[in-house]
Amino acid sequence: MKNIAVIGAGTMGNGIAHTFAQSGFKVNLIDISEASLERGLTTISRNLDRMVDKEKISESDKKATLENITTYTNTVDGVKNVDLVVEAATENVDLKLKIFKQLDEACGKDTILATNTSSISITQIAAVTSRPEKVIGMHFMNPVPIMKLVEIIRGYNTSDEVTNTIMELSKTLGKVPTEVNDYPGFVANRILMPMINESIETLYNGVAGVEEIDTVMKLGMAHPMGPLQLADFIGLDVCLSILNVMYDGFKNPKYAPCPLLVNMVQAGKLGVKSGEGFYDYSESRKAEKVSKQFL
Repeated sequence: MKNIAVIGAGTMGNGIAHTFAQSGFKVNLIDISEASLERGLTTISRNLDRMVDKEKISESDKKATLENITTYTNTVDGVKNVDLVVEAATENVDLKLKIFKQLDEACGKDTILATNTSSISITQIAAVTSRPEKVIGMHFMNPVPIMKLVEIIRGYNTSDEVTNTIMELSKTLGKVPTEVNDYPGFVANRILMPMINESIETLYNGVAGVEEIDTVMKLGMAHPMGPLQLADFIGLDVCLSILNVMYDGFKNPKYAPCPLLVNMVQAGKLGVKSGEGFYDYSESRKAEKVSKQFL
């Protein structure tokens, strides 16, 4: 297994492509937007530069990694003759079902189809294909090149052979694969998202402010990042989507998203990606923070 296709050049997609390419795989990075592909490659190059600066890799390693990546805007062309496709599109069930129907028709019969979904049922996605035994979840963590965990999620029909193949493949990437079963939110987000949602409820109810809540969790619980800052980093729209998937899947009110989260997403306050969430990431704010560091 040496030829990989990655669907989506966003944060997760370019990180997955980077990780495979750095491990010596030939990667076809696919996105319908040429601009997204350019941004993705720029991000990969910038992240490789950081690794060179830290002497984790050499300039020749960087060059080899970039040479291993080919970009496509046409999915059919991009998935020809690949052994594995990893879908990393937006966390939207209708979009993922559409993509997997297309992949099933375009890919060779032996190609394994994986999704980087963080919450959507693998069984549901597999059901729209003619190869449910070859559909599996590979939930990478962000930032992909750095984080070791990969949640490997078996659908109802995923075969033992495919599961073992993906587990071993993940190890060749330097990751620690952990097998979990197919329930809404899997393990990572089933535990993480209620914590983030409760943190937002705590803010919504006026118990404490943003920085105070994050400080309690960082210093009191030894979390490297506070839950509200982490929510900004993930994307508040993504958090909302995952909570909705779990609420719909379990029909349990404890997964119902906080009204403050819903309102913030509707107002376009999505976190780092929009420049504002629970914290301000605008250029003026960044400049202010930088100036304070040198005063």
